[in-house]
Amino acid sequence: MSRDSPIHSWPGSYYVNSEKRWENGTLTLTRTTMRFISNQNKESLVSFRLSRIMEIKMESSSFIFSTLTVLEEGNVKHWFGSLKPNRVVVFNVLEHFWRERLLSPSSEAGRAECQPSKGRELISLVAGAQKRLEDTGRVLSHQGEQFDDMMQGLEKIDSDLGVADKLLSELESPPWWPFGKLPWKTQQEAKAEDAARAAAAASAARGTSKNKVITSIPAVVSKGGDSDLKPGCLLVLVSSLEVRDTSCQLLHRFERNEIDEIRVHSPYEITVRQRFIGKPDICYRLLSAKMAEVMSVLEMQYKKKVEFTSEYAAFKATPLSSPCDKEDTNWNEESGFLQRCQETELPAEVPAGELSQLQVQVLQPSVSQAEAQELKQMLMQLKNLALEAETELERQDEALDVLTSSTDRATMHIEKHTCRMKRLL
Repeated sequence: MSRDSPIHSWPGSYYVNSEKRWENGTLTLTRTTMRFISNQNKESLVSFRLSRIMEIKMESSSFIFSTLTVLEEGNVKHWFGSLKPNRVVVFNVLEHFWRERLLSPSSEAGRAECQPSKGRELISLVAGAQKRLEDTGRVLSHQGEQFDDMMQGLEKIDSDLGVADKLLSELESPPWWPFGKLPWKTQQEAKAEDAARAAAAASAARGTSKNKVITSIPAVVSKGGDSDLKPGCLLVLVSSLEVRDTSCQLLHRFERNEIDEIRVHSPYEITVRQRFIGKPDICYRLLSAKMAEVMSVLEMQYKKKVEFTSEYAAFKATPLSSPCDKEDTNWNEESGFLQRCQETELPAEVPAGELSQLQVQVLQPSVSQAEAQELKQMLMQLKNLALEAETELERQDEALDVLTSSTDRATMHIEKHTCRMKRLL
């Protein structure tokens, strides 16, 4: 992923302190830098790394109104004005990416000081795979709960069909039957009431499990356009998506079956849409530096509704700008590591007396004993997760077979009861 791929851009003006004038242009935020490009000569008037930012503020004075200031290391202050749609939106987005992404423990400044070893890179890759498999396991568990719900529904249908069979038998009995109400009818009604109470209790328990939070991330959210981007968070639940503000107040809940489209504009930006007939759609736009943490779950839960745009393709198609530039997202991690491994070549045969210090370092093991032990434990955990997923898939295959046979049997009984009722009419 390129440093030059913009996450967001805003038209505005920049105060050129050396010339004491304002210059119109575009303020651009990328993964690692902020830059301002002039409209007149298309040159970059200022460009600095986000890791060097000390403070971002909204300021105004008797000479400068409604401006956004960025304080850089070395006590250098940059002034930006006339930002569109407004400076509050720009401030919210810049502050989110500055705090959530670049001031984290794995910040890019720390990575630039020392390149991680191959062992640490392998551990990072396995950790990403483990997290992806855990997310897949959660989705499989939810899918298994849905199969269990369908099984219970079919059992209730079968019970109701049994009651209908007894009632039809009573109606079909001759008028000279001397005993009135059939003796098994009362017992069948009692069983039906018990089954209804059990189904209600199971439904309440399932409602509690469906509200479990799989993952949550801080985000900048907007209902529709760019003019009202505000800090908030996105919660991914078992059966829904929730958009909340900074005080955890619910802004909107998208039930799983109500979501019509999830458009992925970049690894940091998505829009979730629910369509209606005869009234406006409900659409929320979300920007987050940690969007990669929920994308694996969204791709599993809503794989038929997730759509990757051409903007996302532009992000993904551009290679990394440097070997040390490692993303904290899992999407391009494997390709970047393989590329770095290919660039490191060991000499085929070197005389012992001619080994330089650099060659000795290259010939040293890339994975330490402790890293190898940690990798072994993580691979064992991956194996256990894979075995559990395989067991759950086998159980779901058996449940699907039972569901198919139960559905066929229920359909046959319904058709038979329909014919019997037609004969009674």
